[in-house]
Amino acid sequence: MRTDIATVAELDQFDALLDVRSPAEFAEDHVPGAINVPVLDDAERAHVGTLYKQVSPFLARKVGAALVARNIARHIDAAFVDQDRGWRPLVYCWRGGKRSGAMTIVLREIGWDARQLEGGYKAFRRHVIDELEALPPRLDLRVICGMTGTGKSRLIRALASRGAQVIDLEALAAHRGSVLGGLPEAPQPSQKAFETRLWQALARLDPRRPVYVESESRKIGDVRVPEPLILAMWAAPCIVIQAETPLRVALLMDEYAHFLTDRITLADRLSALTTLHGHARIARWIALADENRHAELVAELLELHYDPAYRRSIGSHYAALASAPTLAVSARDGAAAFDRLAAQLTDEEPVAA
Repeated sequence: MRTDIATVAELDQFDALLDVRSPAEFAEDHVPGAINVPVLDDAERAHVGTLYKQVSPFLARKVGAALVARNIARHIDAAFVDQDRGWRPLVYCWRGGKRSGAMTIVLREIGWDARQLEGGYKAFRRHVIDELEALPPRLDLRVICGMTGTGKSRLIRALASRGAQVIDLEALAAHRGSVLGGLPEAPQPSQKAFETRLWQALARLDPRRPVYVESESRKIGDVRVPEPLILAMWAAPCIVIQAETPLRVALLMDEYAHFLTDRITLADRLSALTTLHGHARIARWIALADENRHAELVAELLELHYDPAYRRSIGSHYAALASAPTLAVSARDGAAAFDRLAAQLTDEEPVAA
């Protein structure tokens, strides 16, 4: 029995997770908590791969070995030199092959109890996919529905602050789920990284307690909600938030303040709607933005774009919507409105046996 390998089930038993893949591979997705210590950087990996395909595997291995040896030595000097004798790192590459094997051998020769992840990142990825299939049907989901601008995301945050279980899909996707939904301070993760974030969130949930999630379409910006979760959401009980248009306009202007002050980006996002609304209407909306008539712009977007799209999609997907209870948000409540609603919902939560 090999003593230098470990499985995905043992990830939490190590002092460090060392991802020895290239920075580009690491950036696309990685095991949560891992640090990137590439044994071949992006350019080196491409060079070795080209040699392998176009010249000879032997030359590629010879050049690659020299690069890997130098990079491992550099990481030991820069990142591992202060680790004591008891340090236990887990090392992985793409599929548990030569790159992680080389690092593991050197670290074990030094005297550390280093292990190689069996199957590498691919094994971890298979685990995430399997869990995203298995976990959603077990959850007691409650879907927060409502027109754009009614404060669904604010209610999710208020519920979380009261200790309720939530899945904040928009936070995980770094996108608010609409044409203006991009977050300037946070680019969206890759599809794989989004799914890893989602897996982490789902794995922490207690299936005996309610889990609140905002109604979403299949796509949030450029990432897709995995099919098992979206199907579980569509079948779950719903709670509908209602708010008058002036309040919705005010909430959206606050949420999208960064767009309203960035004329170029706003015009670009509005232009993406030309096929739906025609050149004349888009020109009017861009003119409203240029004239700082933002309240008018947002009101028209709600009336002519968001609300019709919501009505077309929501009823056909969420089967329990027709019988869902309704919660009203009033401008009179101000910032406390969503705290009040969160308190109302959590006070009504049943206690699981």
